[in-house]
This record gives sequence, structure tokens and C-alpha cells, in this order.
Amino acid sequence: MYVADSRATASAASAVRPPAGRRRTAVAPTVLALGTVSLITDVSSEMVTAVLPLYLVAGLGLSPLGFGLLDGVYNGVSALVRLAGGHLADRGGGRHKWVAGAGYALSAACKPLLLVAQTLTPIGLVLAVDRTGKGLRTAPRDALISLSSTPETRGRAFGVHRAMDTAGALLGPLAAFLVLRATVDGYDAVFTVSFCVAVVGVLVLVLFVPAGAAAPRDRSATRATLGAAFALLRRRDLRRITVCALLLGLATVSDSFVYLLLQRRLGVPDRWFALLPLGTAAAFLLLAVPLGRIADRVGRWRMFLGGHLALLLAYGLLLSSWHGPALPYAVLLLHGAFYAATDGVLMAAAADSVPPELRSSGLALVQTGQALARFTCSLSFGAAWTAWGDRAALTGSAVALALCGLIALALRPLAPKSPA
Repeated sequence: MYVADSRATASAASAVRPPAGRRRTAVAPTVLALGTVSLITDVSSEMVTAVLPLYLVAGLGLSPLGFGLLDGVYNGVSALVRLAGGHLADRGGGRHKWVAGAGYALSAACKPLLLVAQTLTPIGLVLAVDRTGKGLRTAPRDALISLSSTPETRGRAFGVHRAMDTAGALLGPLAAFLVLRATVDGYDAVFTVSFCVAVVGVLVLVLFVPAGAAAPRDRSATRATLGAAFALLRRRDLRRITVCALLLGLATVSDSFVYLLLQRRLGVPDRWFALLPLGTAAAFLLLAVPLGRIADRVGRWRMFLGGHLALLLAYGLLLSSWHGPALPYAVLLLHGAFYAATDGVLMAAAADSVPPELRSSGLALVQTGQALARFTCSLSFGAAWTAWGDRAALTGSAVALALCGLIALALRPLAPKSPA
């Protein structure tokens, strides 16, 4: 079906691929440049994410249900625009960088607006626009990573990018913690510094990430349309990957709720709350590259399911009666391992089943299903916490995760016969 597209996509793909002699020995410069952008941007976004739960719940007095609604917006609105971002990037051979750049710039512009938003509605609108930016950039960025890597090293490439991204996630909460301790109006200072850092990330993308050459128009080629994107679901492996990502996302409790649960279990003072994401980020940083390389060898789907097993164990520890000093370290280690084994690995697995000319659109399909599922989980978890308490809500999520994991195991995609 896509044979006619090969000539039209060859030049666009080759624009970001590493030289032939370096494909197996080094990560492509495009991956490193995008990793740097993600590192800087994540410092900015995680500064806000680290303080947002406490700011909303303790500072503005939102209920768990209200926070669940905002957190759902934060994670779910991007799902509504990911397909648009992937579609716009695929409609031109050199648009991946510029669509991603527009998304980064939009998110950066939202940071100072948090200074004036003080109630649920305006905060929700600001977060929705911020996540719109994330939705625009994610699929084009991941498409650039996959197109610049060989199929055999794709897991490693995503692992390197996610490790650099997570280095920013590690530095962001630390920066927020230092700003909170050093300033009087701590939250306002965090939002201001976050904006300045985000602007630097946009500049790095504009100056150092290659745009790629525009592919010549082939009239006989299949156009990159939304219809062609949804037609990708006719591919058995991509359809199963999308369904499984959606099912497992329905039982994936938001990071913010995990940190709030830990704070309640351990009685962590408010001033130390921003440091909890550091544990997840540190584990993610240390494990992303080795787990990505292992996934290339033993199978990406096995690694993806193994990551959700780590998350299920983290839920079990939070529900257990254990109150030892090692509890937070164990939970955050498992939480970080979950992300290291699933985030980039899922995109590497999906890329195997998507042709290069529709790479952004195909990855956006998987990301959209997962994001919508996590949006639903945030709403339902917040409602369950408000109605029955945090323990009952987490128990329900753990049971759902175990059941969805069994279904995903049964629906596992087959290994591709040849690299995409």
C-alpha cells in the first residue's frame, strides 16, 4: 500500500539519519540535539509540576476531585492535539522540527500566566494550553528520533533521549526546591524562573536541531492525511499496541497522586514535597539507556509489560503496612523503572509498525490512546479518592492494572518480519 511513497520519503528520512559508518556505533546528532532541548525544557516543566500539586491542594484549597480534574486536563488535553501535530509534521518532509518548535514555544508562553491564574477555571485553561503545546511537539520529536536511528538501535536511541530528558526532570524539582527556600513569594518565583528556562530550550531547538530536507512531491504517493493515519490501525501490530497502551493507561495513576500518597503515608513536610519527584527521575535516568538496549535484544513488548509490573509492585508497597525508612526509596525506584521500561520503549515498538512517511501520525495514534486513558484515570482516581479515600482508590487502580496487564499479555503484538 505504501510502496509508492518510498521515493517521496527517502530524502526526508535521510536528512536526519546518521552517516552509514556511524549507525551502529554512535547515537545520531539529531537525537543528542533533541535530548538537549528536552533536558532544558524538562527543567522548566518539572519545576512547575513539582510544586503544582501542593500549590493547588494546600495553597488554593482544591479537593482531590478538583485536582484530579486539573491533572486530567494536564495529561489529557494533549491527546486531542497529538494527531494534529503528527498530521502537520507528516504533510511536509521538513516540518517535524517546526511543528515541534511551535509546541515548545506555546508551552513556554504559558508559564508566566500561572502568576495571574488563581482559581480553578483560569488555571485549567492555562494548563490546557500548555498541554496543547506538548501535544503538538511530542509526535514530531519522536518521529525525528526514530527516523534518525536504525531499527536495530531504535530502543537505545529513545533510551538516550529519555535519559537526557529525565536529567532535566531530575534538575527541575531540585531547582524548584532551591527557589522555594530562597524566596519569599516562592511559587511566583518558580513560575518566573521556569519561563526563562523554557525560552532557552526553544532557542536551542531553533539553532541546533536540523530541520531535514523537504521530500519531493510524488503525485502517485499516498498523501499524509488523517484518513491515512487512522488507516494505520488496520496493521495488526500497531492496532494491538495502541489498544494495549490504552488499557494499561486506564490504570496508570498520575505521578502527582503517587507523590501525594507518599506524602500522606510518611508525613513529609510541605517544604520537602518538591523533592519527591527526584527519586523517580534519578531511577529513570539511570535505567533508561540500559533498559532500552535490553529491549532491543530481548523484545520491546516484554520490556513494556515488565515496566507495568514494576508499577504494580509500587502500588503494592503503597498499600502495604510497611512503614520502614526504605519505603519511599523502593516506591520511587519502581516508579522510575516503570518509566524507563515503557516511555521510549513503547515508541520504539510502535515505530517498527509505522512507515516513515506516516511516522509522526502513527506514533501520535499510540500516544493519543495512552493520553486519553490517563486522562480518564486521573478523573476516576480523584473521584474515588474524594468518595472513598486514597487507599480504596489505589486498591481499585492496582486491581485494574493487574487485569489490564493480563489482557495486554494475551494481545501482545508479533515481532515484525522486517524492520520498518
